[in-house]
Amino acid sequence: MSELRTVLFDLDGTLADTAPDLAYALNVLLQEQGRAALAYDIIRPEASHGARALIKLGFGLAPGDADFDMLRARFLAIYAANLVRETRLFPGVAELLTVLSGRGLNWGIVTNKPKALTDPLVAKLDIVPPPVCVVSGDTTAHSKPHPAPLLHACRQAGSLPAQCLYIGDAERDVEAGRTAGMQTLVALFGYIRIGDRPECWGADGMVHHPQEILHWLASHD
Repeated sequence: MSELRTVLFDLDGTLADTAPDLAYALNVLLQEQGRAALAYDIIRPEASHGARALIKLGFGLAPGDADFDMLRARFLAIYAANLVRETRLFPGVAELLTVLSGRGLNWGIVTNKPKALTDPLVAKLDIVPPPVCVVSGDTTAHSKPHPAPLLHACRQAGSLPAQCLYIGDAERDVEAGRTAGMQTLVALFGYIRIGDRPECWGADGMVHHPQEILHWLASHD
């Protein structure tokens, strides 16, 4: 194994706890449409899976269905106006990033969230030390589970894939990382769906808290 140089994170459900604001936007939309709000515990497991999953959850609609595009556009508008209403880094993430930087490692973000939402969200979070790269779902021609966004992040970070660790909370994150030639970890503190079996995703490890990433790194030096 090459010496690790870069740690890459998924955004929603791994680096930042964005579910409260995604849930807020969905419930505003539901109420605008004359529907009852959904409990946060119902929405949270879908938060890593984007607007499509949330519109399906709230309205039972999929791309191609009547009103789907209208509802998705309205949802995104509500969410864009409430990006950091309650969104914060997960507890322990800021400390983790400080330790990584102190060890000479750089870090970055690879998300399927569109750039128009990712960039202002990351800017508002004002993360220190800042990421060496931020790759969104529309940065490259493909989004995860395709490896292209991760390989793009490698180039921006100045590392080879074998020198990178990718951490995410969805099966597509592990698939993308493995295909790119990276080591991968599952963030079990993220938005894991009922019925998900992360132990079967083929990751190199699973962590229950951001600080466990340091333990994993120490045991794989």
